[in-house]
Amino acid sequence: MGGVGARDGKRAMSETPSFEFGGEIVWRPDQETARRCHLRRFCDRHGLAGFDELMERSARDIRWFTSAVLAHLDIRFEHPYEKVLDMTAGIERPRWCVGGRLNITASCLDRQIGTAVEARHALVWEGEEGVMRTLTYGDLAREVDRCAAALRALGLGKGDAVGLFMPMTPEIVTAFFAVVRIGGIVIPLFSGYGPSAVASRLADAEAKALFTSDGAFRRGKAVALKPIADEALQHCPSVRHVVVLRRTGQNVAWSPGRDHDWHEWLSDAAGPGDPESTEAEDPLMIIYTSGTTGRPKGAVHTHCGFPVKAAQDMAFGTDVQFGDRIYWMTDMGWMMGPWLLFGSTLLCGTMFLYDGAPDAPGPDRVWALVERHGLTHLGIAPTLVRSLMKFGEGPVKAHDLSSLRVLASTGEPWNPASWLWLFRTVGGGRLPIINYSGGTEISGGIVMGNLLRPLKPCAFSGPCPGIAADVVDENGRSVRGQVGELVIRAPWIGMTRGFWKDPARYLETYWSRWPGVWVHGDFAAVDGDGLWYILGRSDDTIKIAGKRLGPAEVESVLVSDPAVLEAAAIGVPDEVKGQALVVVCVLRPGHAASEALAASLRARVATELGKPLQPKAVLFVADLPKTRNAKVMRRVVRAAYLGQDPGDISSLENPMAIEEIRRAALEAQT
Repeated sequence: MGGVGARDGKRAMSETPSFEFGGEIVWRPDQETARRCHLRRFCDRHGLAGFDELMERSARDIRWFTSAVLAHLDIRFEHPYEKVLDMTAGIERPRWCVGGRLNITASCLDRQIGTAVEARHALVWEGEEGVMRTLTYGDLAREVDRCAAALRALGLGKGDAVGLFMPMTPEIVTAFFAVVRIGGIVIPLFSGYGPSAVASRLADAEAKALFTSDGAFRRGKAVALKPIADEALQHCPSVRHVVVLRRTGQNVAWSPGRDHDWHEWLSDAAGPGDPESTEAEDPLMIIYTSGTTGRPKGAVHTHCGFPVKAAQDMAFGTDVQFGDRIYWMTDMGWMMGPWLLFGSTLLCGTMFLYDGAPDAPGPDRVWALVERHGLTHLGIAPTLVRSLMKFGEGPVKAHDLSSLRVLASTGEPWNPASWLWLFRTVGGGRLPIINYSGGTEISGGIVMGNLLRPLKPCAFSGPCPGIAADVVDENGRSVRGQVGELVIRAPWIGMTRGFWKDPARYLETYWSRWPGVWVHGDFAAVDGDGLWYILGRSDDTIKIAGKRLGPAEVESVLVSDPAVLEAAAIGVPDEVKGQALVVVCVLRPGHAASEALAASLRARVATELGKPLQPKAVLFVADLPKTRNAKVMRRVVRAAYLGQDPGDISSLENPMAIEEIRRAALEAQT
């Protein structure tokens, strides 16, 4: 999903990426596909001729649309809402389902009990080592109840923040829903984080407990997680309880009184219990997302917000139907993890989880999972597709993929070659690729494909229903046929309720450029056929294999080294990952640039933030390009490294720094 970050006023036109139109339509929905999809049924129910009429009405009358979606998804309220939307505090701070009481687990789990859904699979799981497990809706509901009771026995309850730093196993689903069920606030954490990244997020949320694991399996090896958690918790005094899943059997340090073995902890847990009574707008989750400056931003989401938007997009975009099996290749720390949990259960589908490397023990693992488990929906990042293409079509053709009816993608922009490879080689030219882009703060998509409109390579059918999206020029005027800023002109139920303990930063990040307009931070375009395209970030946020990384987080790690005085982190194009991390450092007096120091700094970033985020290159220069108020101009650093026009540099105090970065980049690349 696209990221966000603070922006520095109007951009020079030289900063806007080029865009070439002319793609051909390669997929059209057949009559039966269009007839049975959620989107068509929704339109028919409300007397709408088709997608275009739905978009016009949903953007114009958001109150009608939101109420209709809540009914379509059968969201269960303990007490009904009095009004669906209140904008008394302004477009930036709407209140949703006012007066309603809702714990979303009642709709995800409780409503299935006593129905035919109870005996159907809610979850199917496979580990890299070949172990498999399934949980029916009844099984999952019982496990969640036990876990909720055990949390309550620890004294945890409404409003308490609990971190999840675990691999993608059935237990992470149980823990996630259990925290929500007691009225707590889930803090999902990327399992590849280092201790610094874990600590900063838990400390900011003042988490009281953490779920973790001894480790996880990756390419046949046991990778430790608990030691990372233990180091992080040295800086998080608010965390009093740690529940540890024995996933790999590694020996790990133990803190009696604080640490609890998952299975022992649950063995004496009480039986079923009702969900905590919560208001519809009570927070259920804080997902931390990196921006271009400062500490990570905690996007706050509520019971009536994120889950509803996630299920809406899963229904209207990927069209998950009753009993379908959806696998989105994700970690719980990426918003697509919670999206998968909420969407699949609210739609009575089956979530599939895989814990392991997607190319272990061989490059056919993903396709083997599809065949073995009869998956109907596969969400896969362009990064992984590019890495699997090099093995050719052999690993794909070795497996029966006939169960698939929808392919989907998110994470970063496509290039046509990889999109067409997935479409033709994996999908056989018969399956749509539902492209999806939005963000953590959106609770899902701004733009998305669907099963009513035709597709071109790399394109989106249009905005998601209920999203009043637009593409504008540097003056905020709507444009078509050219690249502009992606914006939203009306509120939607999934929008973040702000940043945790930082309301001013929320307003500055999204609402400060044009009054009443959400500026998302993506470049976008709309072609002559009305299809939409996302063309990359318009801010400094770095996206590596779909994982968003704030430059400030990297720079903080680098300047903690005694040799480094200043640093700038940038993302540069990478064929496989979409972007790779490059850092430019200014050394302190008495320290000299060397290959050994560069290797040490790369290792430091990998240790603190996670191995997937290790820099591709470390450059040493005497100065960084800065404005007169000492702000480092990262866009100029990036342009210099790539040998591009840096655009408007009139505000630079030291323009000679650009040439030094260019020279250092050329030396590093030769």
